[in-house]
Amino acid sequence: MSEPIYRQQRFLLMTLDPVHVGTGGYRLGRVDLSIVREPGTRLPKIPGTSLSGAIRQFAAMRYESRRCAGMGEGEKSHCRDGKCPVCYTFGYIRGSEGGQSGTVSIGDARLLLFPVYSMAGPVWVTSPSALRDFAIEVKVGDDAVKVASGLANHPHLNLGWLMLKKEEGGFDLPDAVPAEIKARAVLASDKVFSQVVNSNLEVRTSVSINPETGAASDKALFTYEALPRAALLWLDVIQDDFQPGGRVFPITDKKCKVEKTTDETGADKKRYTHNAGEPLGETWSMPLNVVRAGLRLAEHLGIGGMGTRGFGRVRLTGDWEVR
Repeated sequence: MSEPIYRQQRFLLMTLDPVHVGTGGYRLGRVDLSIVREPGTRLPKIPGTSLSGAIRQFAAMRYESRRCAGMGEGEKSHCRDGKCPVCYTFGYIRGSEGGQSGTVSIGDARLLLFPVYSMAGPVWVTSPSALRDFAIEVKVGDDAVKVASGLANHPHLNLGWLMLKKEEGGFDLPDAVPAEIKARAVLASDKVFSQVVNSNLEVRTSVSINPETGAASDKALFTYEALPRAALLWLDVIQDDFQPGGRVFPITDKKCKVEKTTDETGADKKRYTHNAGEPLGETWSMPLNVVRAGLRLAEHLGIGGMGTRGFGRVRLTGDWEVR
C-alpha cells in the first residue's frame, strides 16, 4: 500500500542545552543579543526557517550525501537526482535553470511547557492558549493556577517574585510529554505565562578573547539570552507529496555511495550512487521519515547559535499524526 500524499505530523522536542536562535543583530534592552519571539505574545520560539536548514543538513549527513545539505555551486551543488531522498524532500537549486520545490513544510517550534524554579521545586508552566493548539480546552483564573498530581499538596505556587493560588480542576497533556514533567505541570493564565517565561529565560555574559594576549578584549563584553534546558516545544510538519509528472519518493534503506573518479580531462570528481552504500538502519518510505531522521541528529549536533559554547542540543521525545 502506498503512503498517503498529504500528512500532518506533530513533533515534540525537549531542550538538552540552552538554545539561542537570535534576531540577527544587537538590540537595545536588557541583553545585547535577544532571541526570536512571537510578535503578539512575546513568547520565544524557534523559527521554521532555522529548523528547516538544520534538519536538511543533518538528514544529508545521516545519508552521507553532504553536497545535498546546503546550497552550493558547481561540483558542490545539490545532486538534483530523482533518487536522492534529501533533494526530493527539501527541494534543490539548479542555478540559472531554476530548481524543484520541496515536499515538506516545517513550522515554527513553539513553547508548550517552560521550566521554572518554585518554592516547591522545579515546575513546568503552560497556558490555555498553548494547550488550545492541541485541541485541549481549559480555563484558569487570571491570578490562579491549576496544578498536576505532583503538586497537589501545595495550596499556593510561590515563584519567588510571584504567588499564585491553586484553583480546582485538572488539565491534560499530550502522551509524549515525559511522566515526571506531567506530574509537576502547572497551568497559568496566558498573561501570567508570558511574564513567567520572559522573566526566567537564561541570560549569559561573554567576552571576546584577544588571540595575541589570551586575555579579554577591551570593550568586547556582551550578553545574550536563551531558552533554558528542559523546555518542551512542538512543531508541525506538513507533507504535501503531490508530484505531477510521475515523480515518486525514492524508498531508501541504504546510505549514498560516494566514489572518487576522474573526468575526461583527468580532473578529480565524485560519483554519487543513491541507495547503494552501507545500511541506513531504517527505511525512508516518505519525506516525513527524512525529517524525523534529521531531527534525531539535533540531539547531538544542536540547533541555533552559540554551539561552541555548549548551546543548541534538542531531543525528539515523540511524534504523532494530526488528523
